[in-house]
Amino acid sequence: MRQLLLDLFGAVAGSAPDSQQNQPFSPAQQASAAPDLIVDEAPLPLPQALAPARFSHPQANRHIVLGAARVDYLFRRGRRRTIGLAIGPDGLQVSAPRWTTVAEVEAALHEKSRWVLAKLSASRQRQAEQAAARIDWRDGAALPYLGRALTLRLDPRQQHGRAGAVLDAAEQAGKGTLWLGLPAAASAVQLRDATQAWLLGQARRLFTARLDHFAPRLQVRWQRLTLSSAGTRWGSASADGSIRLNWRLIHFSEALIDYVVVHELAHLREMNHSARFWQHVQDVLPDYGERRGALKQSVAPTW
Repeated sequence: MRQLLLDLFGAVAGSAPDSQQNQPFSPAQQASAAPDLIVDEAPLPLPQALAPARFSHPQANRHIVLGAARVDYLFRRGRRRTIGLAIGPDGLQVSAPRWTTVAEVEAALHEKSRWVLAKLSASRQRQAEQAAARIDWRDGAALPYLGRALTLRLDPRQQHGRAGAVLDAAEQAGKGTLWLGLPAAASAVQLRDATQAWLLGQARRLFTARLDHFAPRLQVRWQRLTLSSAGTRWGSASADGSIRLNWRLIHFSEALIDYVVVHELAHLREMNHSARFWQHVQDVLPDYGERRGALKQSVAPTW
């Protein structure tokens, strides 16, 4: 899960430690790879009238009242030179130098209360959206595929080829039906595994086609495609031409998939997020800002 960091005094956005983030690369590979996609976090506006709320870290050892909200947070001291705030799925964690007083920590929290409450609220909302997106693995279950609704149906009469599933061709333009070659008594795990196997195949074919389509327009050559299942990263690129794309992008519309593909291919021109990098993206996708914003608001189903 993504973790938001604030290093006082001066805000930065960062990622959770490797143990929390399911990083797809080794440290050596990370050094040669482009930064995570969607790493910048603009401050969120706080509602004008924040209802009384409580945010509790499961390991909280201190609390503070910020505006109308009580915040129970985990407080730690360590070898650092500044007060640091980190907001993850568990809540707020505060780290401070050994010599910093509690009064100074609380003063910093009050100073940054707008940021803290906005991020805690956003994290809570995101978790609620993810919970609502959990798939009920049964005959008739629904899940998004390329931005459209897809219904899972069991068809024990045939195996539907190597993939064990087939998309109803007559309905591909609307609400599609994915027929799974499974018995009526198939377990939820069997449904999930059969569906995932089919989606992985679709993802690889589509991603390969889109990479081939956009690479010439960016005047780059990609060498290898790897599908990932990272929890926070949609894609990454390495200087050797390797592209890594999250297979869960197959849930989203082709417009959003194309944005990620172009983003990673552009890294083969610029291994950074400089103005030149974004110009390469804009040259191919003039509306990349809208696509980027839509992707940041999108929630993939919980598997």
